[in-house]
Amino acid sequence: CDTAPLLGMGLGGPGSPPTLQPINPADLYRKVFVFRKDPSNAYVVLRAKLEQPLQNFTVCLRSYTDLTRPYSLFSYATKAQDNEILLFKPKPGEYRLYVGGKFVTFRVPEGGRDWEHVCASWESATGIAEFWFNGKPWPRKGLQRGYTVGVEAAVLLGQEQDAFGGGFDVYNSFSGELADVYLWDVGLSPDKMRAAYQSLRLPPAVLAWKSLSYEVKGDVVVKPRLREVLGP
Repeated sequence: CDTAPLLGMGLGGPGSPPTLQPINPADLYRKVFVFRKDPSNAYVVLRAKLEQPLQNFTVCLRSYTDLTRPYSLFSYATKAQDNEILLFKPKPGEYRLYVGGKFVTFRVPEGGRDWEHVCASWESATGIAEFWFNGKPWPRKGLQRGYTVGVEAAVLLGQEQDAFGGGFDVYNSFSGELADVYLWDVGLSPDKMRAAYQSLRLPPAVLAWKSLSYEVKGDVVVKPRLREVLGP
């Protein structure tokens, strides 16, 4: 039988062991998660198989919100480290990428109320963190050279975990729309980073929006995307 660890599987509360709860993957192409309330205790659990610790990764997603307070977008926690991977926005015009509890900051333009697409990648060998905003690369930064991201993880959208699978602060919760969520266990090439922004064909992923196993917890609704033109 397949004994690979499963990300975000069967969270029964902070510190509880994951249990197998298979859910058939859904194709969410041209759909979004709508997090309806502000603040909120709602979140989405993502499920995927990961066979070994991460030496490299890329996470991409698209968000649409009018929040000006801090909020979490993508939270990957292990029992040893609650901010194993975290994509967090502390204020308009600023993103933080956490790896193993340490973070780097990327400052972006404070535009109008529109969709924002971000991709963040990291490689252990060099400690280089890459950040792409709306299809364009930002200056690379150094983060956690030589670190290894743990494999048994709780992966959530919309909440920051301060404990494995829990420990939420509702004033760091997300409110708005999320789409096009992906996680790879490799660093993507520049062409693939741009392809992610343009919603083009992408390589197989650990988590893929077009084949996503997930479970909604609380007030989150899947709806059709209102705006289809997301490219430049």
